[in-house]
Amino acid sequence: MGASLTVYILRRLAWMAIVLLIIATASFFLMRFAPGGPFDKERTLPEAIEKNLRAKYHLDRPLAVQYIIYMGGLIRGDLGPSFKYRNRSVNTIIAQSFPISLTLGIYALSLAFIVGVSAGTFAAVNKHSALDYTTMSITLLGISLPNFFLGLILLLLFCFELPLFPAAGWGRPGQMVLPILTLAAPFTAYIARLMRASMLDVLSQPYIRTARAKGLSEFQVVSRHALKNAITPIVSFMGPAAAAVLTGSIVIEKIFAIPGLGTHFVNAALNRDYTLVMGTVLLYSFLLVLFNLAVDIAYSFIDPRVRL
Repeated sequence: MGASLTVYILRRLAWMAIVLLIIATASFFLMRFAPGGPFDKERTLPEAIEKNLRAKYHLDRPLAVQYIIYMGGLIRGDLGPSFKYRNRSVNTIIAQSFPISLTLGIYALSLAFIVGVSAGTFAAVNKHSALDYTTMSITLLGISLPNFFLGLILLLLFCFELPLFPAAGWGRPGQMVLPILTLAAPFTAYIARLMRASMLDVLSQPYIRTARAKGLSEFQVVSRHALKNAITPIVSFMGPAAAAVLTGSIVIEKIFAIPGLGTHFVNAALNRDYTLVMGTVLLYSFLLVLFNLAVDIAYSFIDPRVRL
């Protein structure tokens, strides 16, 4: 297991490097071919100043040369300077803002996992009951309702109609409640429905009937025998969900004025800040591949039948 796992991880890391190279190349040329430029929204600049700015950021060089310069910086771990935030590098902006997005994502995903697994389990154990139907109806609403719309509803209800929470900002507990609930809602719904289906399948297995025949209570049957097997599909879902939470936080951060990486990404896209957009895309792509790798490894430990 140890040797095969090491080979598997090395093979996936090599594939990760190829994927990131393709993404970096694609994002570079897509940004360069997009209409507009990084200085188009500035006040009308004298020709000499604009020429100096373009020379400073190598924008006066041929596209192939710009690409080589950018890739050389990537190899050194340098994502380049930001065009919008002058005298600040992309590395600095990401280092300052990504922890905020990461904290939001961790809280939202943890909440979604705990509530989703619990709700799905209770719904399955009480199949065809009022609790089951109510839970599934709520989860259907959670899946159907876009989280940006949910965020606006929560903002109107609990910040303006009933001013229980601040409308914007980040750091204090009150400022974190609504963004976390908004971001967690659709993932909680997905996990609950997936957990219910998985738990129903496990509860119909012969070894569960044997456990019940031995006189175990329903709580013991579920907690000791059913839960660890029913939760396996949830583990598979957590990799893509983790990446989706981080990327989904972009809209949530904008709605609640959270100074995370998502807010910087939106501003960078609107202002053609090439390097910041590409740096953010690369970071999220790296995390997506990394999360999937972590989930595949965890899956092999949870289910011994899985071979890497």
